[in-house]
Amino acid sequence: MSLPSINPTTTEAWKKLEKHFLEVKELHMMDLFTQDESRSSKMKISWNDFQLDFSKNRITEETLSLLLQLADEVDLKEAIQLQFNGDKINQTEDRAVLHTSLRDFTSMKPEVKRSLKKMKKFSEAIIKGKWKGYSGKQITDVVNIGIGGSDLGPKMVSDSLAFYKNHLKVHYVSNVDGDHILETVKNLNRETTLFIVVSKTFTTQETLANATTIKDWFLKEATQLDIEKHFVAVSTNLSAATYFGISEDNIFPLWDWVGGRFSLWSAVGLSICCSVGYSNFEELLKGAHEMDTHFKDSEFSENIPVVLALLSIWYNNFYKSETEAVIPYTQYLEKFVPYLQQAVMESNGKEVDRNGNSINYQTGTIVWGNVGTNAQHAFFQLLHQGTKMIPVDFIGFSESLHGNQKHHSLLMANFYTQSEALLQGTYNEEINESYSVFKGNKPSNTILINQLTPKNLGSLIAMYEHKLFVQGIIWNVFSYDQWGVELGKKLADKKLLS
Repeated sequence: MSLPSINPTTTEAWKKLEKHFLEVKELHMMDLFTQDESRSSKMKISWNDFQLDFSKNRITEETLSLLLQLADEVDLKEAIQLQFNGDKINQTEDRAVLHTSLRDFTSMKPEVKRSLKKMKKFSEAIIKGKWKGYSGKQITDVVNIGIGGSDLGPKMVSDSLAFYKNHLKVHYVSNVDGDHILETVKNLNRETTLFIVVSKTFTTQETLANATTIKDWFLKEATQLDIEKHFVAVSTNLSAATYFGISEDNIFPLWDWVGGRFSLWSAVGLSICCSVGYSNFEELLKGAHEMDTHFKDSEFSENIPVVLALLSIWYNNFYKSETEAVIPYTQYLEKFVPYLQQAVMESNGKEVDRNGNSINYQTGTIVWGNVGTNAQHAFFQLLHQGTKMIPVDFIGFSESLHGNQKHHSLLMANFYTQSEALLQGTYNEEINESYSVFKGNKPSNTILINQLTPKNLGSLIAMYEHKLFVQGIIWNVFSYDQWGVELGKKLADKKLLS
């Protein structure tokens, strides 16, 4: 079955929201809190280790009701079911979208089970030193060679879970920049380094160029026969990978129903397994699956990804806020925003709807941000006193990992007070100097999680995956193709041939 293809602006809910917006757009959130002392408890969702507080948004209960009506009118429930059923909802590429199947241990596809078993066996052999290089030495370094989803996802997770990492040093090469490649390998020992070439088709220009450069570097001291002990691949193209010199036994599978930017849950996550161990990788998958179940089964009013998506629609399409900031209050999530940028902007940056018509409303929010408290000393001035309305997601963790309570208390004090400052500003205060006035009324969500564990990270990533899916359904776009990216590749190829 095809996805519902409903222009959201033709729905009754959209028309009501346009009228409602004119009535509430000048409301100050501080007045809303005064009018309803239970607002904080009403606009909060608790689930597993997560708490979403969305009370600091420029919405009333009527706003939320109309947004939920919009979700119903565009047949969101049916769209969710079609995705999880494995229907070919990526219609322009005639593919199903089933990255959720990669983490569903209750009804896992046999081919996924086999892949995970192979990943477990391989990563454990590397970690335990059973896998030896061509000179008989144990592997000390792992280099992941990929780009886009073959790089951003695994790199982000490996960095985010650095607290759980083992003795292996894991590196990532993506940019087709010779300086970047050679800087990465210059201090590596060929005898103790493993390279993972990640390319779904084994034709990606940047990845193949980088892999070939690294292979040439490797062969300066090793032989062609040594390649199979130091190069493995994640790909669907067995012939191209074996032609490169990689043993068929060392090729891990991918499937056409897994999009690149949602592929870290597959064998693309092999470098994660090497970095933090297979058991932690499996916990990541299980956390994502728990969020999948929450998204699929929860009522929309209690559904974290749905509520986040509806709020984003409200600001993007009614307040005309084109960007939204994501601020994680942990240094471990430094790579989280670049990962989200690909996931969100590559998915929903579309100007043609699912009916093939040009779109006359805004799609594709621009996602940006950095970690707190660094961001406070960089761009928060714009958030607080700038002329643009920029909704913010604050992500915090109740417990630190290393247990330094003094620092964590300081960090979390900033986490809480920044959202309060955006809300309150200098509301009702007498300020003599105009430049010291903060109007407040700036919207934000606070997402509080118990602790940064592999399982909770899996849930967090899946939460944003489902949020962007909901956005795409409401905007009536195909979120899972990327024709704009393909155009750039073709032009680059033509330029090289000219």
